[in-house]
Amino acid sequence: MTDTGQAARTDTPRRSLAETLELDARLLGMLVAFAAVAIVFTIWTGGTFVGPRNIFNMAVQTVPVAIMACGMVFVIVARHIDLSVGSMLAMCSAVMAMSQSVWLPSLFGIEYGSPIILMATILGGFVVGTAMGALTGWLVGYQNIPSFIVTLGGLFVWRNLNWFTTNGQSVSLTDPNLLMFGGTEGVLGAPASWALGILAAIAAVVALTLARRNKQRHGFIVKPMWAEGVMMGLIVAAILFFVGWLSRYPVPVAKLKRLFEQRGEVMPEGFTAMHGLPISVLILILVVIVMTIIARKTRFGRYIFAAGGNPDAAELSGINTRLLTVKIFALMGFLCALAALVAQARLQSHGNDIGMLEELRVIAAAVIGGTALAGGVGTIYGAVLGALIMQSLQSGMAMVGVDTPFQNIVVGLVLVIAVWVDILYRKRLGLAK
Repeated sequence: MTDTGQAARTDTPRRSLAETLELDARLLGMLVAFAAVAIVFTIWTGGTFVGPRNIFNMAVQTVPVAIMACGMVFVIVARHIDLSVGSMLAMCSAVMAMSQSVWLPSLFGIEYGSPIILMATILGGFVVGTAMGALTGWLVGYQNIPSFIVTLGGLFVWRNLNWFTTNGQSVSLTDPNLLMFGGTEGVLGAPASWALGILAAIAAVVALTLARRNKQRHGFIVKPMWAEGVMMGLIVAAILFFVGWLSRYPVPVAKLKRLFEQRGEVMPEGFTAMHGLPISVLILILVVIVMTIIARKTRFGRYIFAAGGNPDAAELSGINTRLLTVKIFALMGFLCALAALVAQARLQSHGNDIGMLEELRVIAAAVIGGTALAGGVGTIYGAVLGALIMQSLQSGMAMVGVDTPFQNIVVGLVLVIAVWVDILYRKRLGLAK
């Protein structure tokens, strides 16, 4: 009896902590890489790198690339590529800039800065972006032109149509309602940020609890309760730490005085205020949640991964892969328009170089985040984390005085290494030769 029991205990495989917590190996690797980058630059900059101001700036700067990277995950998972996203961003930005500053005010006789003008402008930008993406998808899906060629052509076409749209001129954007989408001019403040952070933490705990109960109800194996508690604690800590850290970044006194003067008031002596969460980051969080739900809970998302995993089998099973391709690229175009809104609001202007080379950063973010170029594999949160890792590298190198060309060299090397590691990982799992 003793020998049998001992043999049974010996044969039972011992699981590591990561396996018990059911952490994705790729996600864990990216988190370790991000932590390593943060530690190196924190030491190098004497702690400035992880200061509230720099974290705020990195978060705001990451948003446009991260939004487009969410769409690029679907494009690459479906075994396509989109080299035109930076140019589509520029084209959408040009249309929105001219609509709100020139076209709509002159057409309807309404002053620049009217909320109606802004709403019509945003809607018009979304329509234009979606239409451009749908056109790309139609050429790829129904005309069988390789996506590489179609989007490479789009890179040149949209970039130069952007130039003609504004006659090669920059367009200054001063509407306070628009600038709210950009980051520094649109923040919740510390009290509202804390309230939202607490609600988000509670929602995360409830979601994990419901997911556990759902698994148990359907007879699936669940993590030990202590492991579930550890995951809840880590997620809650991450949310509250992020909110608390941004709530320590003070609004400059000169800006506070200007805001009080705009309201016809005098700023009280010693008055202070904190930035808190930027509205642009909230937009990104909403995009991540919606895109994750689409990927995991909808037929559209399941069809994308099925078509990327085995296109022939997907088509034989009744999936309209041509229409699916149009929908994927149309969604990509919509996200480019949303990224354009955030980018021009942050820059407070539209310039002809807006979105330049963003297509490469977007693809790099998706690939670094674990999206396989062979198709069929990818996560939304991975792409966002990939965008954050790239932005952290660039911000850190800029803070220590590294020249821009060398920054790009490092980002390029990181991209190659990320793909190499992904290939090794897939070979280890028997998913690639």
